Amino acid sequence: MITREEIANVLDQPVYDGDGNKIGDAKHVFFDDMTGRPEWVSVKTGMFGSAESFVPIRDAALVQDHLEVPYGKDQVKGAPSVDVDAGGHLSETEEHRLYDYYGINWDSVLSEAERTDDGRFAAGPGPAGTAGAAGAAGAAGVAGTTPGGTTGREDAARHEAMRGGEAMTRSEEQMRVGVERHESGRARLRKYVVTEEVQQTVPVTHEEVRVVREPITDANRDEAMAGPEISEAEHEVTLHAERPVVETETVPVERVRMTTEELTENETVRGQVRKERIEAETETFAEDETRRGGKRRGRE
Repeated sequence: MITREEIANVLDQPVYDGDGNKIGDAKHVFFDDMTGRPEWVSVKTGMFGSAESFVPIRDAALVQDHLEVPYGKDQVKGAPSVDVDAGGHLSETEEHRLYDYYGINWDSVLSEAERTDDGRFAAGPGPAGTAGAAGAAGAAGVAGTTPGGTTGREDAARHEAMRGGEAMTRSEEQMRVGVERHESGRARLRKYVVTEEVQQTVPVTHEEVRVVREPITDANRDEAMAGPEISEAEHEVTLHAERPVVETETVPVERVRMTTEELTENETVRGQVRKERIEAETETFAEDETRRGGKRRGRE
């Protein structure tokens, strides 16, 4: 069982189950208001410690640099969510839910709470005191009245006085922000075929008929006089022309590939953290009340 003197070695330390699996980190320890004994430890679990689960500390053991509890990792993470009041206390109903979840007999809890440290039963009937939170060793829960009529603060302070404690450790939560890589989308290269109209000017040639008249000279006289003097004749000439001929061929024109580059931008993250506050309470005695043994409470 973890004692009050060992609480400082528990807070912010890893919490493991009996199989060696890490559950999370211990953040707060809750004391029983009547017995002053550690009763619950809250464990930060999930991504960046975003969830908090309660686990009984009565059967836990401090092993080297971590706390070991006799409950499985999945069982602790699946513990019911409970509300802690503004004074840092668990209500009796919330405690009852947790005890039922972990299979702890509620009657045995009541019996233990009614016993003092030396094994004798505490005076006065009634249920066990509610559990108050402490951020570190020696810090007791605030608010919550025990059956004896004292508040959780007074009860814890009395236990501290018996042990000679004169100081409290104030703790607060700090937000740690990290990043995780996830798939945000996909890109692919797809090739498809389109048909375009292409226009290109090509020079073409053709033949035309032209009549050329030459005078009779001594050089061509014999050739000109070779035929009959008067006759009819016909001479045919074949004309030629060029026309465009279109052919296509496939040629490589470029290579296309995909690459990625990382761009860094700033993103603001907001969250909530809890902080403990420590206030001093003083008791002043009025002159007329001193004679009657009365006293008046004040807050600094």
